[in-house]
Amino acid sequence: MSNITGMDRRTFLLRTLTLATTAWLARYMPMAVAADAGTGTATRDLLTREFPDLNGSSHRLGDWHGKPVLVNFWATWCAPCVKEMPALDALSKLHPNAQFVGIGVDTADNMRKFTAKVPVSYPLLVAGPGAIDLMRGMGNGPGGLPFTVLLDKDGVISHKVLGTVKEDEVSAWLKSLGA
Repeated sequence: MSNITGMDRRTFLLRTLTLATTAWLARYMPMAVAADAGTGTATRDLLTREFPDLNGSSHRLGDWHGKPVLVNFWATWCAPCVKEMPALDALSKLHPNAQFVGIGVDTADNMRKFTAKVPVSYPLLVAGPGAIDLMRGMGNGPGGLPFTVLLDKDGVISHKVLGTVKEDEVSAWLKSLGA
């Protein structure tokens, strides 16, 4: 293990542990996290922080104020994340009055390579490993992936899910928010 190609030992162990935890959570404990868990500071940070897209242009989630926004934290190395992306893409097309955004806990280069194979129609923004602290501030204590947050049209957190989402549940939540 002392000669892991492309990443150091600590990164390898962290990714492996995160992937194993996420896979276990997604398989056995997909759960809605209390909508009011986390602080207003973390939500403000989510809405006001600038994230680059895959082309380097900056975006703030607050720019989509006035419509529901589904934010999915994911990574290319997270198997449950990759598995749910086509479902999220289909939901985004079913609910055009909502904005879907993927925030990558990854590098722009890895995300670009991924989207060449699995394209999605909604914006993908790059946060890197700093997104883990942001997720924890919003009530995702373990920092597991995937983590999905649904904001209402005023930017208030309506629902959170740690683990893979259930399409019918998300669709119902979006309809309840007018999307």
